[in-house]
Amino acid sequence: MIKLSTGMQVAMSGRLRAYVGFSVTRKAYGLLTGTLATVLFQSSSATTLLTVGMVSAGLISFYNSLSIILGADIGTTLTIQLVVWNITSISPILIFAGGILYFLGREKWKTAGEMILYFGLIFYGLSLVGQAVAPLKDNRTFIYLFRVTKNPLLGIGIGLVFTGIVHASAIPIAILIILGQQGLISIDNALPIVLGANVGTTATALMGSMVTNINGKRTAISHLLSKSIGVLICLILLPFLATLLRQLSSSVPQQIALSHFLFNLFIAGLFILILRPFARFVETILPGQARTLSIWPEYLDRRSLASAPEALACAKKELRREMLLSQEMFTASLGLITTFNETTKRDVTYIELIVDNLQSEIIRYLWNISCLQLSPDLSKQLFAFSSIVYDIERIGDRSTNLVELAESKHRQKAFFSDSAYQELELLGALLKQDIEDTASLLERRDEAAIRLIIERHKEVTRLIKDATESHLQRFYRKVCQAEAGPIFVDMLVNLKWISDHCRTIAENIAGLTEV
Repeated sequence: MIKLSTGMQVAMSGRLRAYVGFSVTRKAYGLLTGTLATVLFQSSSATTLLTVGMVSAGLISFYNSLSIILGADIGTTLTIQLVVWNITSISPILIFAGGILYFLGREKWKTAGEMILYFGLIFYGLSLVGQAVAPLKDNRTFIYLFRVTKNPLLGIGIGLVFTGIVHASAIPIAILIILGQQGLISIDNALPIVLGANVGTTATALMGSMVTNINGKRTAISHLLSKSIGVLICLILLPFLATLLRQLSSSVPQQIALSHFLFNLFIAGLFILILRPFARFVETILPGQARTLSIWPEYLDRRSLASAPEALACAKKELRREMLLSQEMFTASLGLITTFNETTKRDVTYIELIVDNLQSEIIRYLWNISCLQLSPDLSKQLFAFSSIVYDIERIGDRSTNLVELAESKHRQKAFFSDSAYQELELLGALLKQDIEDTASLLERRDEAAIRLIIERHKEVTRLIKDATESHLQRFYRKVCQAEAGPIFVDMLVNLKWISDHCRTIAENIAGLTEV
């Protein structure tokens, strides 16, 4: 399940920004996004944790995250229903088909084959559980535990703890269904465990929120509160619920699956109606401020497309916003070289989604401007902006590369010499000033700033050459680790590229009569 969830997140990362943008427009769309994401990931914990991370990074607001969380809880019920439909019996076919695609298919089919393989292994594992518990039909102690003991609080506790340990409510509930298929459990005993499992599934997001900002913590706490409130209501109505489930189906496995589905549907229906006051309540008990970054353009006004000068002014403002986000990514990546942490790495990754999306939107907007009547000066400005948008996005990409190199340094426990750190610190300071000056050019043309960026590029090029030579001397004197050398050199290469992009932007602006 972990491998399937991770693989699907990687496969879907390119489309993630579209889903996020889709989800924040209406509550119903958020529900749909959460449901579909969980069906793909086969884990509501994965969707919830991903949402907590996006909220913490400012990619979506705390309020908008709540509908996604509610949708994730509905999506997780599909896995349970598949167990009831006895898909475990065809799991060997899924494993075989997935294996064939993985070993014999091309790259695209390899990924699909791997996902099918993991999906089949989940249900094959559950079929093995079914075979293992079959002999328990004749075990008096086991029958007594599940048929005679009817303390609902004990059942809730069992479901909560077990799910908290395995980080997936689908596992214990699927096992309950298998026990029901073997005639080892009734809905009266299974229902409290199902309720407990739904509370236990919040553990993953709660642990993940420990290293997030206030909005990430709010999302995780909201998930816990909504589940807990739902369980309290269902606990009061427990006899009625058990009777209702028996009327809906005579099959114990189907009753268990329905209890899981109806519980999450009830929570989604209840809280979607009171989402705004519920969000305000959580903000009251967890006060604090946290920013939210819009994944969509803020200045690209389609109404301005009637006038080329006005439209280009809008594009320039959005370019500056994109540049400031890339600047933030670069500053964060430099900090990770000395002190690496997963939270900052994740935040940089999410900001990159915004930068990539802004690049696509700005390019589309500039294409619309190209359809207008343009003077030679305006045409020159259009072409310059078309080049600049790519350079800004590349600065973000290089910053992401620095993050990955910092992670490699951390994972390999590689250390740099004091001289190497000093060289990186000097280069970092120069490039910070470079990016700041470049961002200012997108607000106001400044000949002095353009000259400084071009001169600084020469200085950075010289320093990188000197740092590379110094590194080789240190390497052959065995002052630095063999593992650290390639990482250090790759960092220098990416810093050089960032300097190149800043110079290219400055030269593009220098060629314009006004900007």
